[in-house]
Amino acid sequence: MPGLSGPILDTFGDLSCLSTLNIVGTSVSGAIPASLSRATSLASINLSRNKLSGSIPRSLGQGLPRLVYFNAANNYLVGAIPARLVRGGTANLPAALTLSNNRLTGKIPWTYAVENNLIQLWVANNRLVGDASFLFGRRKAMVYMDLSGNKLRFNLRGVEMPEGLQELNLARNRIYGRVPATLRESKVVALDLSYNELCGEIPTSGQMVRFEAAAYVHNKCLCGTPLPSC
Repeated sequence: MPGLSGPILDTFGDLSCLSTLNIVGTSVSGAIPASLSRATSLASINLSRNKLSGSIPRSLGQGLPRLVYFNAANNYLVGAIPARLVRGGTANLPAALTLSNNRLTGKIPWTYAVENNLIQLWVANNRLVGDASFLFGRRKAMVYMDLSGNKLRFNLRGVEMPEGLQELNLARNRIYGRVPATLRESKVVALDLSYNELCGEIPTSGQMVRFEAAAYVHNKCLCGTPLPSC
């Protein structure tokens, strides 16, 4: 409904049985109302591709114990990502958080490191900073991770790929170190590490044969197949 406009009403928070809220691809504007935290049955919120502004209310991460899906991509949101906005593990359901293409700042909250059922984290094209290496680890449930287009800075060399990770995009950050050897035994089928500060020889064999030069270009000093030899 592209012609739909105006703010999201505070009275949505009074809908105690509301489990899914989708307002997608409209001209709805203004802030995300903190009153949504009163609708404690909410499990899924999709507010993508609107004209929303302001910050994401912290109360959503504190008052919605069943929320496992939150999508507010392609808006004009600012400020920090609230801690535990989605809660992985609720009723053993996977959780997904999508906030790409906004103007969010600060660090990715470390609390997402303990959400064992967080399978998707898309926060591309914001203004996020800091160390995001805590999101990695073999036991993590992550399947899709897109942190591209930020100002994240950490050493990639020693990170372990989550066992089920299939898509990883870290392009256009300030990530340094080497391409981790754990990629060889991973399940990653889509990879982009371009436009960072990585250096050293790219590991070979295993999954590495899938990735073309575009996955590695514009780094500090990467070399080896599929780039020129060291």
